[in-house]
Amino acid sequence: MRVSSGVARKRSKKRWFKAAKGNFGGRSKLLRTVKETVVRARAFAYRDRRNRKREFRALWIVRIKAACLERGIRYSTFIHGLSVAGITLNRKMLSELAIHEPSVFDELADAAKAAAGVKA
Repeated sequence: MRVSSGVARKRSKKRWFKAAKGNFGGRSKLLRTVKETVVRARAFAYRDRRNRKREFRALWIVRIKAACLERGIRYSTFIHGLSVAGITLNRKMLSELAIHEPSVFDELADAAKAAAGVKA
């Protein structure tokens, strides 16, 4: 007698196709292609959840560096000066301050210069 896995098989296929929804052509219609697509997509999603954090940190650093150069201080000196001055702001907040509150960032730059011993 032949074993028929009707309900379980249908449920499994339904799960795969639901995960592949929105893909083009056979990537959303053919089971073998759907499985390849979904496995690969999940691998990229896993990798890129980590990469996103790196990319945002790099963006914040570029923004802070640009703001520092406008105020005549190097990025590394600025960060060192903040740590010596005991100012603990993360790079995301420093970036936001540089964009939206330039006057506050000016004060931070002055404090970092003073703490790092940079001549104005």
